[in-house]
Amino acid sequence: MTILLYALLFLVSVAVTLGGCALFTNAIEWLGKRRGISEGAVGSIFAAIGTTLPETSIPVIAIFFGKSQQEAEVGLGAILGAPFMLSTLVLPILALLLVLYARAGKRTARFHLNYGEVKTDLTFFTIGYSVALGCVFVPSRLVHILAAIGLICMYGYYMKIKFGATDEEDGEGGALEPLLFAKSASTPSYVMISLQGLAGLAGLILGAHLFVTAAETMAEALSISPLILALLVAPLATELPEMSNSFLWLYRKKDRLAVGNVTGAMVFQGTFPVSVGLLGTEWALAPSALVTMVLAVAAAGFCLLQIILGGHWRPWLLSASAILYVGYTLYLYGF
Repeated sequence: MTILLYALLFLVSVAVTLGGCALFTNAIEWLGKRRGISEGAVGSIFAAIGTTLPETSIPVIAIFFGKSQQEAEVGLGAILGAPFMLSTLVLPILALLLVLYARAGKRTARFHLNYGEVKTDLTFFTIGYSVALGCVFVPSRLVHILAAIGLICMYGYYMKIKFGATDEEDGEGGALEPLLFAKSASTPSYVMISLQGLAGLAGLILGAHLFVTAAETMAEALSISPLILALLVAPLATELPEMSNSFLWLYRKKDRLAVGNVTGAMVFQGTFPVSVGLLGTEWALAPSALVTMVLAVAAAGFCLLQIILGGHWRPWLLSASAILYVGYTLYLYGF
């Protein structure tokens, strides 16, 4: 009964986290519109940050407020699992869906993207995450602190580039959904936007607390490493916002938003949450965690190489990165 109770608590934590994420994302999109920020920047920065807050809030709570080593492992799993999931599972699924939508006659079997933007995103992620990977082999507190500061500055520079972009594709985002706290208002007030944003943040924090508690207890009851549980279960649950948004945008032929939401989230995950781990832990990773970093860099590098050599993505080739995710899952099963 205890396991069932905490399994239910885990499901509740996922529901609360995703609900808070939906509120926060909707609010910041309206904030971007009210402030006159381009839809491209809102999608790749604001929406990406909003939908990655679940993964970010979990390690912050687990690492800085947790009282056990198990909670710290859950935090590291949430940090490292998200980039791995996005690069080896979400992007390949987008490629497969593109082919399925094309065969159903809904669209063409070709990504319509600004590949310069995608190349920028993947380059920032590959460099930032490679720096974090290198820090695993340099057990120096000073190096870790400097690397964390550098990664945060790197993301700041990335934001500057995105906000400064003024290409012709900024307006492809389509109509914005009504503010959830003021559905009847054509232009919601800053007060309602702020209230909804704060409510979303509260949901994210509460969901993170519930998840850490449930993950630690279930792992102990089932004799499963909380790190492994967090590497596979946490990202799959918390990446639902990115996946659902991107799948819908792809169906509506808004490829730039669909892919940008994922690659923008990868840049954020490869810099800011990683900095939390570098600052809050010794950054000494178990082999199972280290493998996820290597595979994420390999998958992103493979996607980037396709653009550099061919100028565009081929869906069947992009979907091949899923082999890395399947192989890692089998590795964990054997491990």
